[in-house]
Amino acid sequence: MKVALIDVGSNSVRLALMADGKTLYKTLATTRLGEGLSFSGKMLPEAIERTASAISDFKSRAYNDGADKLYVFATAAVRSASNKSDFLSRVEKDGISVDVISGEQEAEIGLLGALKGGDGGIIDVGGASTEVSIKSGGKLLYSKSVNIGTVRLFDLAGRNRGRLEKVIAEKLEAYGEFDASEHKMFTIGGTASRLASVIHELKEYRPEITDGTVVTLDELEMYADKLLTMPIEEIRKTTICTNSADIVGGGCLLMYSVMKHFGIDKITVSESDNLEGYYMLKEGRK
Repeated sequence: MKVALIDVGSNSVRLALMADGKTLYKTLATTRLGEGLSFSGKMLPEAIERTASAISDFKSRAYNDGADKLYVFATAAVRSASNKSDFLSRVEKDGISVDVISGEQEAEIGLLGALKGGDGGIIDVGGASTEVSIKSGGKLLYSKSVNIGTVRLFDLAGRNRGRLEKVIAEKLEAYGEFDASEHKMFTIGGTASRLASVIHELKEYRPEITDGTVVTLDELEMYADKLLTMPIEEIRKTTICTNSADIVGGGCLLMYSVMKHFGIDKITVSESDNLEGYYMLKEGRK
């Protein structure tokens, strides 16, 4: 049986088609649902419309590709917006029901997808929130979702490193103190995939290449510097970040800052993430 999953994120809408626990393919559309959310607390009508359109298109593609079942879930932008009901009503017009998951659930499915029941931790830098979760001996040791991500960062500080660092430092306090230096850490989500693609000099998404990429703290700081100082048009022309050229540098700086806060000196990119985790949760494959 084929199962399709759509992840409605704050920057992108992603589609995965799975069968018998295996991911057949993933694709995405960048819709910036979280654009302007930091200022108004609301999703913009135009952002809602382009996101709903992408979800509808992915629904059609999934069923055309033989999906027997469809799950749609939404994360930080939808759950934190004061006009969440406007978004849900709009997608319901296309016959689509959306599961708006909490930050804790987002961290849980991220862990499931990346670790597949094993021990370790994740950093999931999203568009409107960043989750850090760590598990050992089958027990959850730490899990926290904080409302800061690449789109929120760009709204608040643009690409100015000084302003970005100030916003990030203020948000890092919400994580409290936890030493993650002894745990094997993975990073999932759009920032992770874009970073690995830049490292491998890819112009298209190749998860079979980016999966398993190891990045040190020093390397991550270097890429943050590079991507924050390169002109946006140059990033668009020379990297995979066609629609995310303005936010990728801030995303790398945020990941670097989170790693440093938790004492993490290297991290592994996992292309198995919350899409696989949600599938495992709903299909009883934990």
